[in-house]
Amino acid sequence: MPPSPRFRAEHIGSLLRPKALTQAYRAFRAGRLPAHEFEPVRDQAIGEAVALQEQLGFEFVTDGEYRRASYWSHLIGAVAGLTIRPSLFDFRDDKGARQPFIAPHVAGRLGRNHSLSSDEYITLAKLSRKPPKITMPSPSTLHFWRGREAVNQQAYRDLDSFFGDLATLYRDEIADLAKLGCRYVQLDEVPLAMLCDRAVCAALRERGEDPDVLIGYYVDVINAAVRDRPKGVTIGLHVCRGNYRGDGLAEGGGYAPIAERLFGAAAVDQFSLEYDLVRAGDFAPLRAVPAGKGVVLGLVCSRTPALESLDELRRRLDAAARIVPLERLGVSPQCGFASTSNALTEDDQKRKLALVVELARKVWS
Repeated sequence: MPPSPRFRAEHIGSLLRPKALTQAYRAFRAGRLPAHEFEPVRDQAIGEAVALQEQLGFEFVTDGEYRRASYWSHLIGAVAGLTIRPSLFDFRDDKGARQPFIAPHVAGRLGRNHSLSSDEYITLAKLSRKPPKITMPSPSTLHFWRGREAVNQQAYRDLDSFFGDLATLYRDEIADLAKLGCRYVQLDEVPLAMLCDRAVCAALRERGEDPDVLIGYYVDVINAAVRDRPKGVTIGLHVCRGNYRGDGLAEGGGYAPIAERLFGAAAVDQFSLEYDLVRAGDFAPLRAVPAGKGVVLGLVCSRTPALESLDELRRRLDAAARIVPLERLGVSPQCGFASTSNALTEDDQKRKLALVVELARKVWS
């Protein structure tokens, strides 16, 4: 039988933070709430997130990424040599308004001070009999947002040595997670999706960077990062264009500019792809996905509260199945729910997640 995704019904990993957790984080960071009072609030929220996923029928669990401020923030402190500086990119809305953000900066040689994700896995393994999914930012996260400025040239005179150390860091992390029992790791990849956008590529060229070279670097470092992974560990790659208060980082016309080099060459087991909006393009680039890979279609939108039609989702799934066989497909929201300020409520989120499970059961049960 052709390989299928790890699970038919997926969600990307992050979930809306409940109000009590948001307030506790603010008080903790402001120094008004000590760690011994903050941690029980966080742990209770994680337990409730796990219970929600089990209740809805998901066959895996995440901690909602409740231990992080963003999808990459847990790298700071865990990885030696990392600090934070402004990104060279901005989020932008449909009216052109821009919102700056921060990004990782490599100030010195990289190394692991401690595991990025072991605490997440250990907590989830205690809370649920369902297998945990551990999410990590893709390696390109440490480079793309600031370009060559992201890496101190005294620490790394060339990008090959930087990406080599970065890949080693990921291999060590995945190996340690596997020793704990982890069998599912997802890398969250935004930069490669942004390289589908002509405007982004033009901006890169103006700064003296070559988008084609970056695509090669980023696919190569993904492959180096997951090379020699322990047997039985599934690696998924979530590819999206970013989400901040419902705004994106790129528009673009679909995955065609990266399809052959990413789908055809990335040594991962499955791709989770944004397909909720027109900006993601059509399903034609899926022809580049090899027969040995699964595809999770992000058909449900985590940005807006409007609930999709089950019939329309099935129609789109059938359209994709004309390119990638149905037995190699799964479904999910296009991205996580924990945007900085999402327009959805917790009830909206629950309905969206339930819809994903319902669709998967109707199609594959």
